Amino acid sequence: MKHSASLPPLPNRTLPQQLRELARSQPARIAIRQKNFGIWQPVTWAGYYQRAAHFALGLHALGLRAGGHMGVIAENRLEWVLAQMGCGLIGAVTVGVYPTSPSNEVAYVVAHADIEIMVCEDQEQVDKLLAARASLPRLAHIVVMETKGLRSYSDEERALITPFAEVEAHGHAAWHDQQPLIDQALAQQSPEDIALMIYTSGSTGKPKGAMISWRNIRGVAPGIIERLQLSSQTRHLSYLPLCHVAEQMLTTFVPIYLGSQVHFGESVRTVQEDLREVAPSMFLGVPRIWEKMHASLSIKRHEAGRWQRRLMDHAMAACTPLADKPRAQWRLGERLSYGCWYWLVLRALQNFLGLRCVEVALTGAAPIPAEVVRYFRVLGIPLIEVYGLTESSGMVLGHRLDQVIPGTVGQPIAGVEWRLADNGELQIRGEMVFAGYYRNPEATAATLQGGWLHTGDVVREEQGQLKIVDRLKDIMITAGGKNLTPSEIENAMKASPYIKECVIVAEGRKFVAALVMLDAETVGQWAQSRRIPFTHFRSLAEHPEVLALIDNEIAERNQRLAQVAQIRRFHLLTKELDHDDGEVTATMKVRRASIYHAYNAEIEALYQ
Repeated sequence: MKHSASLPPLPNRTLPQQLRELARSQPARIAIRQKNFGIWQPVTWAGYYQRAAHFALGLHALGLRAGGHMGVIAENRLEWVLAQMGCGLIGAVTVGVYPTSPSNEVAYVVAHADIEIMVCEDQEQVDKLLAARASLPRLAHIVVMETKGLRSYSDEERALITPFAEVEAHGHAAWHDQQPLIDQALAQQSPEDIALMIYTSGSTGKPKGAMISWRNIRGVAPGIIERLQLSSQTRHLSYLPLCHVAEQMLTTFVPIYLGSQVHFGESVRTVQEDLREVAPSMFLGVPRIWEKMHASLSIKRHEAGRWQRRLMDHAMAACTPLADKPRAQWRLGERLSYGCWYWLVLRALQNFLGLRCVEVALTGAAPIPAEVVRYFRVLGIPLIEVYGLTESSGMVLGHRLDQVIPGTVGQPIAGVEWRLADNGELQIRGEMVFAGYYRNPEATAATLQGGWLHTGDVVREEQGQLKIVDRLKDIMITAGGKNLTPSEIENAMKASPYIKECVIVAEGRKFVAALVMLDAETVGQWAQSRRIPFTHFRSLAEHPEVLALIDNEIAERNQRLAQVAQIRRFHLLTKELDHDDGEVTATMKVRRASIYHAYNAEIEALYQ
């Protein structure tokens, strides 16, 4: 059993209590900026608290009480956190639902979580609830942020619906008389009270509702702040789903304890533009985001002139030795070399991505190829890999900014006790470990044993850092008795800008095969440059030259793997893996069993 460093001090308050304190101590300071119709609108800490409190009183008027459950289904925006914090101010529990989820998945979470009030972004999300209304007996109210299109509903349906602005206005009108209700609720709030229920992605079954308490949030925040070297001056662009713990920790947990600033863009589709305007000092991207950025730079290089390509290649070659070396250890010549290439090449590339002012960039939530991490560090973007679970309330492992070994996930953050089981499974203990799964005592007992969280991830130590080998349940054994870690093979392939997804097949087989999905954007650009005709994804995937391209990419990356782990045959998918088809989760994690079932004929053909 090992201990990480002690926790740095933070206020001993719950998140809603801390929000009220910020409204009192720094009322005029900007807490949030939201972009509406091209204009960034600021919200102060006083405004944040007051609007959340008004919404809280509006929720109370609708019947929500301490311990009750309110759901939110929307893209990231100011109203999301106003609803969440308003819910917390009266002691109720917020449950996030992925806005990309189809109606049946939304209905499952709303029913299982016993949600009484659902806050929806627009008509699209309301329709999902109304389609499943018969299976949601506890749902009493639907609060809608954007009311366009709601007139088409029947009188019975409209009776369920209340505009967000109306709920907030009701609380504003009642504030003078009912403010003591908020103060009383905060005075009675306990660290053990449940703050959030975050549903797992459900890659191997139905999603489970992880209950996260105020103590869990207070327990994880100091370690995150210390490891990422965050401060009240940190600027963050919030765009990944707020129903995921990774975005919660950087949009609500840390900013409210630190008093730092959060930005909400107009849409998830405008992230690139928003990044350039916000110039955040911290940026979180899941591996797919970094792989897409990597691919976009590959396209940019390919489209550039010969001299520009040469200049970029020289810059990358010159700065590669500096990628893993702490800047404090750079010699004078290395500083001058980097400075030269920065002004000639790297600065423009950082501006293109919108990450020139980033002081710490994170990748997490899934494995990422080590060479992708190294690529961005060569560009001068301080990308580190972090690791956490919904059940750990967020990040519990991460690189130190000056101690990065690509391919590992660093060391445990402050406050984490950890140990490795005999089978290599990482187990952790600390105040950040969740309270259990809602209405699922069996799963809780299997995951929490003696206060230890069994992560289900196999880990090994390398050069003083921890490396995630794979999920314990995903490790495969070939017909020859060799153990394989699928993620290692799949990540090696996904490092190619032309491969978006790779799902290997090896359990009980004579050799490793794979189902491969190409990256339509990058391969499409490649095909156009060679005047290869195509009309859609399938025609692109079936073209012989594209097949040869992917074959070459796999052959090249096979050379970096042990012989037993090399992919000997593959099938190129003719459609993208889709959430609606049950092939990936809302967070784009592969559902292996579903894919193996759907492509059973193609898999068997690979072994004939």
